[in-house]
Amino acid sequence: MCGITGVLNFSGEAVSPAILERMTASIAHRGPDGDGTFFDKGVGLGHRRLSIIDLSDAASQPMATSDNRFVITYNGELYNFLELRKDLEAKGHRFRSRSDTEVLLAAWAEWGVESLARFNGMFAFAIWDRKTQQLTLARDRYGIKPLYYSRKGRSFLFGSEVKALLAHPAMQAEADLEGLLEYMTFQNFFTDRTLFKDAKLLPAGSYMEIDAATGSSHIERYWDFAFEEPEHKASIDEYAEELDRLFTKAVSRNLISDVPVGSYLSGGIDSGAVTALAAREIKDIRSFTVGFDLHSASGLELSMDERSVAEHMSYLYKTEHYEMVLKAGDMERALPRMAWHIEEPRVGQSYPNFYAAQLASKFGPVVLSGAGGDELLGGYPWRYYRAVVNDDFEHYVDRYYSFWQRLISNSEIKPLFAPVWNDVKHVWTRDIFRDVFKHHASELSRPEDYVNHSLYFEAKTFLHGLLLVEDKLSMAHGLETRVPFLDNDLVDFAMRLPVSMKLGNLSDVIRVNENEPDKAKQFFQKTKDGKLLMRKVMERYVPPSVTGGEKKGFSAPDASWFRGESIDYVRDTLMGNNAAIFDFFDPKVVHALVSEHLEGRENRRLLIWSLLSLEQWCKTFLSSAQRVATAQ
Repeated sequence: MCGITGVLNFSGEAVSPAILERMTASIAHRGPDGDGTFFDKGVGLGHRRLSIIDLSDAASQPMATSDNRFVITYNGELYNFLELRKDLEAKGHRFRSRSDTEVLLAAWAEWGVESLARFNGMFAFAIWDRKTQQLTLARDRYGIKPLYYSRKGRSFLFGSEVKALLAHPAMQAEADLEGLLEYMTFQNFFTDRTLFKDAKLLPAGSYMEIDAATGSSHIERYWDFAFEEPEHKASIDEYAEELDRLFTKAVSRNLISDVPVGSYLSGGIDSGAVTALAAREIKDIRSFTVGFDLHSASGLELSMDERSVAEHMSYLYKTEHYEMVLKAGDMERALPRMAWHIEEPRVGQSYPNFYAAQLASKFGPVVLSGAGGDELLGGYPWRYYRAVVNDDFEHYVDRYYSFWQRLISNSEIKPLFAPVWNDVKHVWTRDIFRDVFKHHASELSRPEDYVNHSLYFEAKTFLHGLLLVEDKLSMAHGLETRVPFLDNDLVDFAMRLPVSMKLGNLSDVIRVNENEPDKAKQFFQKTKDGKLLMRKVMERYVPPSVTGGEKKGFSAPDASWFRGESIDYVRDTLMGNNAAIFDFFDPKVVHALVSEHLEGRENRRLLIWSLLSLEQWCKTFLSSAQRVATAQ
């Protein structure tokens, strides 16, 4: 796992070594084991190395093919690189190292962009073709590894993080107001925008080609999610055996490493199953849990701490277990560092992930995660149930769009953005939401079709946001997070799995929606209906109390903390008139929304977290002059 960056000057002017070294140094935390640069005509490639496979100098980057035509700077892991290596050796390729980097580079030399379909793993890379004078950027299918870019005048910049772009003198940190509106609606970004003006995120499952001579560029998608109801269905036992086989193989693939591998272990099915299988191959594997002090919690928050369940599973799997307890106040301590590393907040409170990565990194540079299981196998039934019976596709979009306005509603957008409304009033967030389906929307005739559309949407947006957050917060500590559920074969299987193998009460939901719509809300609280097949298979690995338990998110009891121990921090940051975010937001509107939570009238914990994060983002990246200039 590593960090990459680079510059392409269309004028042919040589890239400044000092500038490239500054860009590379800005992401040193991603690769504390080494660094390297490459220069050729108007091109400069930078690399920071975190050594995982082949720790020798032979695997250093940037790396060139034996004929020096192709040069790569690469971040990621290919879990099938040994199989690819055999295929390439049969074609005459010879290798100097044991690294997956050299295999990826040889695959590119042999098959070009068609090699992307052969890669099973996580990656973001840039390859310079010295013969055609073309630069190609690419990201893995699911967007596990990020890759940002910007075109500034006659220069093209790219990097694993935005801060690498900001280290170039042509790039200034300015707020993207349209991106800010998008975030304040969805607590996420569904487009390629970021919070930074002129900084774009290459879409997952895509590659970008840039011609050095003309400056022209284009982006092509080489893979996309496709959840479909199969025409011919197998029995539940047959599906269970196949899921077990693929899942076991996926975890085994993710264990390939020349350094120690640990595993996150919450109280849930996914991380429990990953740890159980990993423990079969790694004796005394280290496992990690983060819990919460619940002394001031109330209601549903009292069930957020899952340390006792994790400890029981650690006992069963014989792991070397470590845990950390977060308290009110830990967020304030982490937020300045987090803002620098995460660069833009996404998908909810993420500081527990920051501390989890900090804990795991003390014992090795690689950790396994259960991310992806929910999005692939139907882990959020209360979401899908909201939109299973519709008049047509547009009706479905309206209903699901309404649910995914996580921070503020349409009626609150204009008052909140009053200081900059003229700059964003042309943005219609429903169009942004609908555009997620622009390559996927087809004729929908069954409730199963709508569920599969919801699965598609959440894999493209929510899962992508989770993966970006996990990458940034783990790499902040020089830690590589691996996600076995996003093995290609397992994902392909999950997308073809019947909805009936994922959701338990779909027929009842359909009946109620059609005949007794007033009762439909009862299904919006269902947390045990999802992941039916997964629960059945995981009974082989995790305790029944876990497979039969309710779905819980990894979140602190912030609703209570914001009204209790952290109330002074919230008030001091958001309830005055001098906050940096008030260059963009109306203070009276913010005060009213925050007061609703502090006074117990509404649960606005997600909004408060986002406002606190944005305030810290402004202080971290924007000078006062830049904030005012952007707002004007």
